[in-house]
Amino acid sequence: MKKTLLFIIVAVILAGAAFGAYRYVSNKGDILAYRFGKVEKGPITAAVAATGTLNPVVSVLVGSQVSGQIKELFVDFNSVVKKDQVIARIDPESFELRVRQAMADLEATKATVLTQMAGVGAQRAEVSRSEVNLADVKRDYDRKQMLVEKGFVSTADRDKALTVYNAAQEQLKTARAQLAVAEAQAKNAQAVVKQRESQLAQTKVDLDRTIIRAPVDGVVIKRSVDAGQTVAASLQAPELFQIAQNLRDMQVEASIDEADVGRVKVDQGATFTVDSFPGRTFSGKVMQVRKAATVVQNVVTYTVVISAANPDLQLLPGMTANVRITTDQRDNVLKLPNAALRFRPAGFTDSGTAGGSSGSTAAAPAAGGGQKLRERLVAALNLDADQQAKLDPMLLDLRQRLTALRELPEAERAKAGERARNDLRAKIMDMLKPDQKQKYEEIIATSAGRAVGAGGGHGRVFVLEAGGEPRMISVRTGLSDGSMTEMIGSALKEGDQVIIGTAQAGSTAAARPSGPRSPF
Repeated sequence: MKKTLLFIIVAVILAGAAFGAYRYVSNKGDILAYRFGKVEKGPITAAVAATGTLNPVVSVLVGSQVSGQIKELFVDFNSVVKKDQVIARIDPESFELRVRQAMADLEATKATVLTQMAGVGAQRAEVSRSEVNLADVKRDYDRKQMLVEKGFVSTADRDKALTVYNAAQEQLKTARAQLAVAEAQAKNAQAVVKQRESQLAQTKVDLDRTIIRAPVDGVVIKRSVDAGQTVAASLQAPELFQIAQNLRDMQVEASIDEADVGRVKVDQGATFTVDSFPGRTFSGKVMQVRKAATVVQNVVTYTVVISAANPDLQLLPGMTANVRITTDQRDNVLKLPNAALRFRPAGFTDSGTAGGSSGSTAAAPAAGGGQKLRERLVAALNLDADQQAKLDPMLLDLRQRLTALRELPEAERAKAGERARNDLRAKIMDMLKPDQKQKYEEIIATSAGRAVGAGGGHGRVFVLEAGGEPRMISVRTGLSDGSMTEMIGSALKEGDQVIIGTAQAGSTAAARPSGPRSPF
């Protein structure tokens, strides 16, 4: 029993020693095993990638201005049509009846006008008779007035003649007023005739609108109605057809993220692919950058229109296009992998040193980077004590926000990180004095945060020394295509090896970001 127990103890000790040796050798190998990339020389192209939809350059929606039942359809999907060609007909029966009713109303009104004109003639005759009667009684009054002066008749006869004369004058006024009324009624009847003529013309226009014609030459790409279907045009014209004017010239409407739209300009070259033709690339150029923003779940995009020639009519409206817009290009430049710019050895801090235990390496970049960043801001902008007190909680908030981004996918992490840095820049700008703001704007213009795809930034890469330790080299960066970055004025040359990561996943020397990027 004692020998068996002793044997078991020795076996356990040997197994533990073997496992410890294995872990030691494994960890040591992890630390020393790096992956390398090569500095190359050649062309580099910066581009903005996006997705969009193919659409005709001119697409016309054909509707109906009148309500009714579709009686006939003369075209279908993919039908080629000419301008003013009849493509559909709405049942015209009710509109024909309205035309006949309007014609009858017009004739009745014209008859009324004739009646009113006859009344005007009768009133004019009455005015003439009253004028003649007035002249007669006036002569009688004048004679009696003369005879009264000579004493041949009494004053009573003269007064009676005066009364008749006054009555004749009033009768003439009445006749003239009745003539004016008759003329006004005649003019009203004539106005009603014009109104009935307009109503007749409107009913004829509505009858003509029951015939749906093509407004342009093109191809029917959509038909929304069938024969027998009733369309209602009470509030807006119902859509019957959609006609593409020319499918040989199309366009891609791509959604560009707000972070990239500033690099997109009119007349820049672009290429795109569609899933229907794998392996085939179509070319075009930027025709328009629309200023109207689209916001979906707090993501801001802008529509960029790209021309798309379609001579063989293989591209169809509605296809999804994977667009790549060329924003800049360099020929025969030194370039290195982007992974080399992102790589940081274990324990590396922004001060350029590496050290500390493996358990503290995750926190070292953030802490060291934050302190280094604060020192740079204080020195570059000459911040006073009050401004420094305001800066500390801003930097703390930035570190917390960047730390929370680790759980996000890579694509969302980059956008959210850029938003956090933009917020910090805005806060810093608000607390600065005018002369400090000018200096801060100059720093922003030359910062590394603006270097990707635009040029003029700075970065750090690591090369392996003869002793097996990584050594940092500062480089100026230029254009980036997403996988390679242009290198300007560096000690590195074509063919040099730079560290891009470690050979084994999960190693303590794995590539990791260097902490909060500069908010400059």
